[in-house]
Amino acid sequence: GLSYTWTFNNDTLSLRDDGRRFVSQETGNLYLAKVEPWDVGNYTCVVSNGEAQQSAWGPPTPLTLRSDGVMGEYEPKIEVHFPEVTYAAKGSAVRLECFALGK
Repeated sequence: GLSYTWTFNNDTLSLRDDGRRFVSQETGNLYLAKVEPWDVGNYTCVVSNGEAQQSAWGPPTPLTLRSDGVMGEYEPKIEVHFPEVTYAAKGSAVRLECFALGK
């Protein structure tokens, strides 16, 4: 099966002993609670298939703090959406995309 990790500024995001951040191994979503100034930076989704011993990296998604403190209609959330089953021929390239939604 697939496993999901995230990098923060090109380093693996450590979730150990961190009650504010969580990566769903079902959806790949990264959740951040109570964003702090030190959370600002680039987040990148990494999808791995242990059986195939391969990984795919999404594009970096920057997180910035608004200077006015107003969040607007949507709270920030980084999501990953994949079809339940993806078929590919052996040796072919497969692209899995990550994206961010928020204001």
